[in-house]
Amino acid sequence: MSDVARNLIEALGGKENIAELESCITRLRVVLVSPGRLNEKQVKAQGAVGILKLGSAVQIVLGTHAERIEREMKALLK
Repeated sequence: MSDVARNLIEALGGKENIAELESCITRLRVVLVSPGRLNEKQVKAQGAVGILKLGSAVQIVLGTHAERIEREMKALLK
């Protein structure tokens, strides 16, 4: 597992704060239980080039490795 996956889980507020997680080509699509726990600075420190927020839904723009990171995060969330 990459440190990026672990660090993104932490930046998103921890395992218990992630309600849904999917990837779409260059982005991670996440639904958070408590959006206020999102640490945008920490997410960007993991290589995110952008963060889009709408209510509890967050899209993290990571580039072409988003799908690999999603798989690693899902393995850690189990």
